[in-house]
Amino acid sequence: MEFIANNYAPFMFAGLVVFLLLGFPVAFSLGAAGLTFGFLGIELGVFPSSVMAWLPQRLIGIMANDTLLAVPFFTLMGLIMERSGMAEDLLDTIGQVFGPLRGGLALAVIFVGALLAATTGVVAASVISMGLISLPIMLRYGYDRSLSSGVIAASGTLAQIIPPSLVLILMADQLGRSVGDMYKGAFIPGFMLMGMYVLWVVALAIFKPKAVPALPPEARIYREDDGSSGYASLAIVMAISTGVAILLAAHMAEVHTWWQGKEVLQVPTDEKVVTAMCGGTFIAFVIASLNKLFKLGLLSRLAERVTFVLIPPLLLIFLVLGTIFLGIATPTEGGAMGAMAALVMGFVRRRLDMALLKQALASTTRLASFVMFIMIGATTFSLVFQAADGPKWVEHLLTGLPGGQVGFLIVVNVMIFFLAFFLDYFELSFIVVPLLGPVADKMGIDLIWFGVLLAVNMQTSFMHPPFGFALFFLRSVAPEKQYIDRITGKVIEPVTTMQIYKGAIPFVLIQLVMVGTLIAFPGIVTGALDKAAVVDMNSVGAEMLQQLNDSEDYGSGSDAETYGAGEPGAGASDAAAPDSSAPADGGYGSDDPMKALQESAGAASSAQ
Repeated sequence: MEFIANNYAPFMFAGLVVFLLLGFPVAFSLGAAGLTFGFLGIELGVFPSSVMAWLPQRLIGIMANDTLLAVPFFTLMGLIMERSGMAEDLLDTIGQVFGPLRGGLALAVIFVGALLAATTGVVAASVISMGLISLPIMLRYGYDRSLSSGVIAASGTLAQIIPPSLVLILMADQLGRSVGDMYKGAFIPGFMLMGMYVLWVVALAIFKPKAVPALPPEARIYREDDGSSGYASLAIVMAISTGVAILLAAHMAEVHTWWQGKEVLQVPTDEKVVTAMCGGTFIAFVIASLNKLFKLGLLSRLAERVTFVLIPPLLLIFLVLGTIFLGIATPTEGGAMGAMAALVMGFVRRRLDMALLKQALASTTRLASFVMFIMIGATTFSLVFQAADGPKWVEHLLTGLPGGQVGFLIVVNVMIFFLAFFLDYFELSFIVVPLLGPVADKMGIDLIWFGVLLAVNMQTSFMHPPFGFALFFLRSVAPEKQYIDRITGKVIEPVTTMQIYKGAIPFVLIQLVMVGTLIAFPGIVTGALDKAAVVDMNSVGAEMLQQLNDSEDYGSGSDAETYGAGEPGAGASDAAAPDSSAPADGGYGSDDPMKALQESAGAASSAQ
């Protein structure tokens, strides 16, 4: 028993693993392990019984956590947008834009996946929507089945890393950092990952063109009366919109200076991108609206369709991310505005009725309850684990690794990668991250960068064959039997599970390359964050010394004598006489403020 008491934390962690292997749900495994080892630890004298009295206050703290309100808001927004037909419209329109290119449909899926990720933040909604809409079209026109499956699953998982991602909210909560900072740090890596997906499809279009054929002419539905495609006017509108966006980004500091009434010298990159994108889109919307209102005939059907279809998701991006990055709203408030805007859009488009709204609310309630129960179980486990000095055991285990910070990061990411085979990001966020965060902080690792790095790694949990949740979502909507295509009349072969797994492997490797890139270049994340104020302690110390010297000179002058002479019953000689209780040197021993300040200023100078 003494051996168990001395090694209680490792035994407790092993007990949690046993509960999980027995097949109990994660929330109940965490809670059962926490309570079981909590009462056992009290009996063995590992910690006092008062530890369990802290549990109710911890649980009340979960319910009072305003940050976690963003989870149901973003979930509801994503589910409403899925049911309002926005994904269908986007895929149809963007597919027509890129269709004439080899790999155009795959590129359309990636871009739509990024737009849905930036508006919904829900992986399941993105994967299922694109699986239902785009997979039959890609199979109809001869796309490779493995590639089609991999592109749809991978683009759906962009909701894991592109803000407003649910995992980033949980990561910020567990690491004790701002959700807004976590969003800013993940903004550039998320779109870099999308760019890597695009490069992979472009490479396939060059070297394996038969796997990614272009749409045939008869499949291009947005044509002019004279048979032209309408790309010219679309290119002109895009050029004007892009020019306005670049001009706005270049002068963003001046815009802030005018808006805030004070000089602003630097604006974060993520804020520039979101605001400039919204400004450019607004100009395109104004052009398309004027053209339609006054029937000017300046725009083609394709250009008009693209402009009006892109407005709802981009408006949501501004309402959610724009307000957060501009500091107008907190992530919770941004999520509330996004959910409300999604409801309004759904009813205005007449795509949302009470039955669909009830389904969305029920799904949101289930997910929010799922998160809440996992948090209750994780809090119970972590309370007892901390009382048993578990964090110290984890710290000694990880800080002793060779290679310092790099060795720690490599081991942690390898561990997360393999754990992601069996646990999803909710479970990893609540079980593993609270153990790793304090160790990373003590090793001097920026926790925002660390959180984004883990989020990119956890993204592989959706793509791992054979346990990836995105693969399960896609399997649920992919055709399992032969069917006759309603457009072409061809017999379409089913998509097998092995084809889905095979298509996911290249994208898992791309995600691992992204993890390595973030480790090698942390500035990709930290460069987007607001710079911390740097205080020159030497200057502060010198200024304080000068102020004390000035006050000392002031006190030794005639004013001090006058002040002393004004004391009732005291003369000038009494005022000038030293206090007999004070040290002979006129100071206050080791507490002399002048002496202490001079010593601290000298120590700061020698340290630099």
